[in-house]
Amino acid sequence: MTKTTNFSTQSFRLNGKVALITGGASGLGAYYTQAMIKSGAKVFIVSRKQAGWSDIQDFAQANAGDLGFLQLDITAEDAPEKIVAAAVAKFGQIDILINNAGIQIRNEWQDFKDADWRRVIDLNLNAVYYLSHAVAENMAQHGGGKIINIGSMQSYRAGKFIFPYTASKHGVVGLTRAYADALAPKNIQVNAIAPGYIDTPMTKALQDDPSRNTEILAHIPAGHWADPSELMGAVVFLASAASNYVTGVTIPVDGGYLLR
Repeated sequence: MTKTTNFSTQSFRLNGKVALITGGASGLGAYYTQAMIKSGAKVFIVSRKQAGWSDIQDFAQANAGDLGFLQLDITAEDAPEKIVAAAVAKFGQIDILINNAGIQIRNEWQDFKDADWRRVIDLNLNAVYYLSHAVAENMAQHGGGKIINIGSMQSYRAGKFIFPYTASKHGVVGLTRAYADALAPKNIQVNAIAPGYIDTPMTKALQDDPSRNTEILAHIPAGHWADPSELMGAVVFLASAASNYVTGVTIPVDGGYLLR
């Protein structure tokens, strides 16, 4: 006989949960923060600058959300311990970590400076490793949690002008799988999202280039650049109890881009 259980859509809710989001007040990070607040979570944002803080605070107030902030360079040697301590001091624990902060530097391969390589790898990969390690220790103390990393289409493809970024995003997928395996006994699920081509100010130059825009759209079966809100469902799913048996995967949210 098939075992029956009562499924509830409440398993997608994040009421009472605390989400720590790096770079959660600007760019796509602001949409992840909005998604967490809309789903009932409290959010602790860490960013190097205060860009977007007032806007996201206004959103939280309009949606009965609870926010905390810390201005800090997450690549600093003692940043993970400071971040965890600040988040726990504010909200008591950390249930969800979204490793969103990242940077892209573009150049011809022969013109890339060593300092630029280190800057990209330190933020996009090293900071993910160290902060995940520190947060996992807190999660393990109270029975589990969710770690969500942010990959890219360059987690799968080459990027001849952005190869430090490509290397870091390939690394994020490997790190996601390794942490998922290691942390499963602690009831910590580790997954990633790989956003496709999203309509943001950062991609405006590509969208305004007729040749590149046509080329990109030809690769997207859905036929359009994604609105940032189209990422929000995936991040809520991976943060919620609905994904408790999902770990070690990277979900492309790309309108089918990788199919072509």
